[in-house]
Amino acid sequence: MLLTRSDRVMQTVIYILLIVLGLVTLYPFWNTLVISFNVGADTAIGGVTFWPREFTLENYNVVFRDARLLQAFSISVLRTLSGTLLSIVFTSIFAYGMSRKGVVGKKYYMFFCLVTMYFSGGLIPSFLLLRSLGMMDTFLVLIVPGIISVWNMIIFRTFFMGLPDGLEESAKMDGAGHWRIYSRIYLPLSGPVVATLSLFTAVWLWNDWFTATIYINDAKLVPIQTLMNQILNSSMAEQMLQATGGNAAAQNALNRQQSITSRSLSMATMMVATLPIVMVYPFVQKYFVKGVLVGSLKE
Repeated sequence: MLLTRSDRVMQTVIYILLIVLGLVTLYPFWNTLVISFNVGADTAIGGVTFWPREFTLENYNVVFRDARLLQAFSISVLRTLSGTLLSIVFTSIFAYGMSRKGVVGKKYYMFFCLVTMYFSGGLIPSFLLLRSLGMMDTFLVLIVPGIISVWNMIIFRTFFMGLPDGLEESAKMDGAGHWRIYSRIYLPLSGPVVATLSLFTAVWLWNDWFTATIYINDAKLVPIQTLMNQILNSSMAEQMLQATGGNAAAQNALNRQQSITSRSLSMATMMVATLPIVMVYPFVQKYFVKGVLVGSLKE
C-alpha cells in the first residue's frame, strides 16, 4: 500500500511520540539501576543519570548478605507461586460453575459477585474477620483473602461460555462428569486466559506490601515489598550496613571509603525486588491480546 505524504508525516509523528513516551517510562527504572551500581558517595554529589560514574557492586554485596532480605525474598516467591496457583484453580472452578446453563439463581449469584467488585466491608471488618479466623501472623493471611477474584472469574466465565456446546455434550455422552469436563477439556483450552490472568495475579501478589503491613508482625513472614517499604521509610538501610555478615574489617573499610549510602542501598534493594517479576513478562507477552480481550467478546 502506497502511503501519501500526509500519511508518512503522521506516521513519523506517531513514532516520535511513542519513542518519547517509552523513554519517559523507562528512564526512572534505568536511573534506579544506574544508581544501584554507582558508589553511594559519588551519587550524592549528583549528575549520575544514564551510566554509573564510579561502578561498584558493594551495594548488592550488602543487600545479599542481609539475612532479612533473603528471608523476605523467599516469602515473596513462595507467596507468589502458591497464591497464583490457588487463585487460578479456585477462580476457574467458580467460573466454570457460573458458566453452566440451568444453574438455579445464577443471575443472583452474579449480582452478589458484582457488588463485591464495587463495595467492600472495609479495613476494620476485614481485620476483625481475619483475626477471628486465627489467621493473623500466618502465611495463609497472605494468600487466602485474594484467592478468588471476581474480575478474573468473569473473564474465565466469558471464555467458557464462548466454547462450543458440542464439547460438553459429546463429553457427557462418553460418561464424563463436570469435574472431568472442566479439567480435561475446558481448562486445557483456556491456556491464553490462564497465562494472562496468572501473570496479573502474580504481579499483584509480588507487589502487594499493604497486606503484610496490616496483618503480619512476625519479621520472618514479611515479604520483600513490605521490607523494601520499611527500608525506604525508616533507618533500616543503616541497619543493613551494620549487619553484613560479621566481616568487621571489610565493613570498616567500606564505611571509611563511604562507598555505600542509604540511597544507593535502597536502589539496590528496589532492583532486587523488581527485576524477578519484570523478567516474567517476555515469556507470556504473546498471550496478552487474546487473553485480555476475551472478556469483551461475549457476555
